[in-house]
Amino acid sequence: MKKLLLAMMAVAAMSVSTGVAQAKDSKQQPTVVMISIDGFRWDYIEKHHANNLAAIAKHGVRAEQMRPQYPTKTFPNHISLATGLYPTHHGIVDNDFCDKERQQCYKMGMGLKDSTWLNGTPLWNLAEMNGVKAATYFWPESDARINGMTPSYYYHYSKQADYHARIEQILNWLKMPAKARPHFIMGYFSAVDTAGHIYGPDAPETYQAVQQVDALIGELRERMQKELKYPVNLIVVADHGMATINAEDGIDFRKLPIDEQKFDVVNVQTRLMMYAKPTTSAADIDKLRQQLSDAANGRYRLLDQAYLAARHYVDSPRIADVILEVDAPAFFTKKTLAERDNHGAHGFSYTKEMGALFVAEGPAFKRGVTLPPFDNVDVYPAVAHILGLPLHTPVDGTINSLLPALSK
Repeated sequence: MKKLLLAMMAVAAMSVSTGVAQAKDSKQQPTVVMISIDGFRWDYIEKHHANNLAAIAKHGVRAEQMRPQYPTKTFPNHISLATGLYPTHHGIVDNDFCDKERQQCYKMGMGLKDSTWLNGTPLWNLAEMNGVKAATYFWPESDARINGMTPSYYYHYSKQADYHARIEQILNWLKMPAKARPHFIMGYFSAVDTAGHIYGPDAPETYQAVQQVDALIGELRERMQKELKYPVNLIVVADHGMATINAEDGIDFRKLPIDEQKFDVVNVQTRLMMYAKPTTSAADIDKLRQQLSDAANGRYRLLDQAYLAARHYVDSPRIADVILEVDAPAFFTKKTLAERDNHGAHGFSYTKEMGALFVAEGPAFKRGVTLPPFDNVDVYPAVAHILGLPLHTPVDGTINSLLPALSK
């Protein structure tokens, strides 16, 4: 973290004249701060009275909801937001999954040690490649050496990191001398998702988590306006929404007719994925599909190629040979009824409950605009446009859905 220490020293050394330099520099290079509130459902602004986020929407732009990619999980969607690619294209097809060609399995955050799990050019690297410094604070996989590089400033993930310290660091980055200052910053907060999982989307505890993070966003917004000599484009997004699940509706997957001598089973709660082992035959796969179909009794869906293709979830060795899927309030588990203590989940196929937040304000955005629902991969080309960054490679998103919200 030597770079971070040097950055902090540079902040301390700033003078009044730096503010003038900041103002002049900002006319040449726009600044974007993009914050993710994990699990912040599109309707939480009204449902849980997020007044600061409502103010951003009023003075800027709001989407009716932002559609996450399939599956509606944290890591696939954060990487889709960062790369503009579908999960099968950027490589992180779930929070946990296996790769049949590599004969290895991925768990959240493994890119730090092996970035070959990830494809695409994340926004922080796109900025750096074009001479614009970038900084990230806990955005999933932003500490991985993707494309052989990292942002100029970043932190390795730690659950213990104080939330207010994250706001202070973002402001410190924004106050750095012009030559060292990042013009693209990404930040991340997980409290709303955690509360939603444990207590459910309607619970008072989730309300309190929304209030906590909304207050932090309000502080960041207010202090950027008061303490900086140049304007900042603030974008606040979420990766997915949240649905209520019921303990009684949990499906014990150990009771399903799965031969674990022939299949590796990965349970991601809303989906059950079975990967054929190297010695497992196509006939074994067909037999398992038939057995699971016979045992379904309306409790789950056995997914076919057409269903997956409609969700851009094909043509990857990381897609399981057999996938089962449920709708809320059901979920897959191996816990006993007494142990099933969560009341919320995401990862289901897209419904309004899985819809995510998008609000933004700043010189790049019009005022008082409400956008119809759009796909989260569209954020990438929009941010690149605001920052004036040419796209080096094709992406799955398009700027068209956000054009009505952009000032130019």
